[in-house]
Formats: sequence, C-alpha cells, structure tokens
Amino acid sequence: MKNLHRLPLAVGLLAFGLQMPGMAQQPAPDNTKVNKEAQPTADQAKNSKSDRELMSEIRRAVVKDSSLSTYAHNIKIVASQGKVTLRGPVDSEDEKKNIESKATEIAGSGNVTNMLSVKAKKDTGK
Repeated sequence: MKNLHRLPLAVGLLAFGLQMPGMAQQPAPDNTKVNKEAQPTADQAKNSKSDRELMSEIRRAVVKDSSLSTYAHNIKIVASQGKVTLRGPVDSEDEKKNIESKATEIAGSGNVTNMLSVKAKKDTGK
C-alpha cells in the first residue's frame, strides 16, 4: 500500500508510452526483420495481370476458409511469372498444408514455394 501514491504517475507515464524505472516492457509484435530477410517480398511481386489475378484468387480461397486462423488469413502471397511464394506465420501444420494445397490447386503443381512457419504456441499453464 505504501506505493499506491505512485499509481497515478505510472498510469500517466504509460498513457504516453513511457515507463517507470523497474517496470518490465513487453516488445511489440513485429515480423519486420523476418520479412526483410526472406525473399521474395510483396514489393517484388510482378505487376502483370496474370500474377495479380493469381495472387487474388489464392487470397480469396484462403480468406473464404473460415476454419483458418487470423494468422493464416493474413499470410503473404507473392506471385512472379506464375510462381507463387507463401510466407508468414500460421497456427498449425494442418493450416500450413491446407493453404499450400489451395495455392497448388490454383497455381498448379510445382509452382508453389511454401515458406509458411508454424508460430510457437504460448504455454498457458493449463
């Protein structure tokens, strides 16, 4: 109870994104480093009509599948000259295989590179 008088200060500092000494800071979720290191990136997608349509068709198939997680719905789909690369985190191996299957069905066998990663599950202690 003796530090209760510091509570308004802590709340005020947090409102401005600052912390009091001794408070642990959680890192913001960020895939920027992973995205910069992996190739190809979305900005390298070709602008040809067929590649845009290919990416769009695969995206529609992925988003339409309500059994997939939010992570899976937000993967990166990059097409270049008919070749598709899938990147980003998904919740499970099943999701990874499911998305690859959808992309292969649309792009054709041998035209899909699956670089999806299964994100680590947090231990909830249950």
